[in-house]
This record gives sequence, C-alpha cells and structure tokens, in this order.
Amino acid sequence: MAAPYRRGDGTADAHPVSAAAREHGRPGSADRHPRPAAGRRWLVGTVAGVVLAAVGCGRDEPRPPSSPSAPSGPGFVALSDVDQRILTDIRYATGHNFVGRRIDGYQEPLCLLTARAADALRGVQDAALAAGRSLKVYDCYRPQRATDDFLNWAGQPGQDTMKAAFYPRVAKAELVDRGYLGAPSAHSRGSTVDVTLVDMPAPEQARYVPGQPLVACTAPRPQRFADNSVDMGTGFDCFDPLSHTDSDRVGPTARENRRQLRQLMTDGGFVGYDREWWHFRLRDEPWPDTCFDLPVTRSSAD
Repeated sequence: MAAPYRRGDGTADAHPVSAAAREHGRPGSADRHPRPAAGRRWLVGTVAGVVLAAVGCGRDEPRPPSSPSAPSGPGFVALSDVDQRILTDIRYATGHNFVGRRIDGYQEPLCLLTARAADALRGVQDAALAAGRSLKVYDCYRPQRATDDFLNWAGQPGQDTMKAAFYPRVAKAELVDRGYLGAPSAHSRGSTVDVTLVDMPAPEQARYVPGQPLVACTAPRPQRFADNSVDMGTGFDCFDPLSHTDSDRVGPTARENRRQLRQLMTDGGFVGYDREWWHFRLRDEPWPDTCFDLPVTRSSAD
C-alpha cells in the first residue's frame, strides 16, 4: 500500500500551502509546490537512492493516472556539460540566500537539469547572446530534502538573519501563509530554472561575505547587493509583490528586462510564473508528476 511522502525524520509532510504557493516549490508556484488534492496519496519509491513521489508533485491541470512503477532514473545532466556559456550563481549551495546557510541537499554549486531542459536552455542562450546578453541561473534541480529544509526553517522561531535582504516587509511566520514557501516544488522535477539576464561582456560578480550589511531586495539597484544581473526591479528570491512579473511598481528599464527574459524563455519552450520574474518551467517536461531527492552533485548526473 502506498504511503504519503515522508521527510528524513520520518514525520509526514503536512505543511499547508496557499493557492499562491503552487508554482514554485519554495517561494510559490503551481509548479513550485502544489499540495496533493484531498484523497490523493503520494506514492514513494526508491531507485538507486532516489526518493521520488510519483503522484502529488504535478501541476493542477487534470492528468492521466500515474503508474505506481518507479522510473529508472531522472536522466539529469550538468548544465555546464551542455552549455558552458551559461553563467551560474547557485545560491542555495552557499550562505547567500534567505535562510543564510547552505541548504540541505546542495553538496556542490552545480546546475543539474533533465537533458531535455538543458537542451532547451542552450537554445535560449543562443537567442540571448544574439541580443548581447547571457543567461545566468540561480537554481535548477532542487532535491525534495531542500524544500523540506525551507519549510522546517520557516517553522522555527528566530533564525531570520537574512530578513532585511530577502523578506524585509513580510514576517517570517507569514511566509507560508502568504504563499512564498510551500511544497512540493517544480524544481524537484528537474526541468525548472530560476534565471536572469546579464549584459555581455559579463560584469564581475561581487562576492557575498557573510555578515556584510544587508540591503532590502526591494531597494533601487545601485543600493542592492551587486549582482551582475541586469536590473529586474528586485533581487533574486525577493519575497515581495514587487517580484511579480507584471508589477507596474518597478521602473521602465526593469519592466523591459523582465519582458525580454520572458520572451526569450517562452520562445525557448518554457512557462513563466506570474509571482516570480525569475522562475521558468519547461513546458514539455519529462517528469510532470515525479519529484526526486538526489543530492545536487555531479555524481547525480547520468
């Protein structure tokens, strides 16, 4: 008999999530982190150390019943092996993120994706370079344990050292209820990326130093952390309405940059998320109903 997905500590995953959190797996996404519908159970299988949920990780639209048989493997590749031109800044493998430490499951600062998603992203990079810009990815495949880590952190009092930078206008205790955090995540299916644009030739990326003064992700670009991204109106992973893709409260330059990113990604076969300008899922993803829990390390690539 199938059992609900359980965390490493053996407790059942029963975190609530609002409708707004269904597109991201962490900060809100219908692809992000939808919860199983009432009466549905998550099927669990283990394949070569891969914990996967064969049901309950998909999008909200109706789908044929999933087979309980487990896949042989996700077929992940390292993006750098497919296209070395794409820049990377894998924040969850570092302390420069909204939690303030390396996230569980991120053993290397590596972008893993399904081969199909990596090939599609290479096509987007061709188009971006033709326009004088490059893609830069912040996050790619995300293990289920990382999403669990986010939610466990959200339930702990305190531990909000990065609030001033990433959620300056939202209380930590409200992040789940407001839809900024949830589970499961589209990223755990291996075909979703968090991405931005960088002018070419790429400016040098500033190094984050733990303990440095924090500036709100909603502040004007010259005041924010010196990300070498073009101006998108907010920093990455900014839990604020200003991050909504079509926000009219950001300046004209940021609106145009968001429009260009969305156009490039859409033309390349990806679908955006209206609450996060950086979040895109491959439309024709190979594992629409399956979440994986392999660690982010080169050994997880086929």
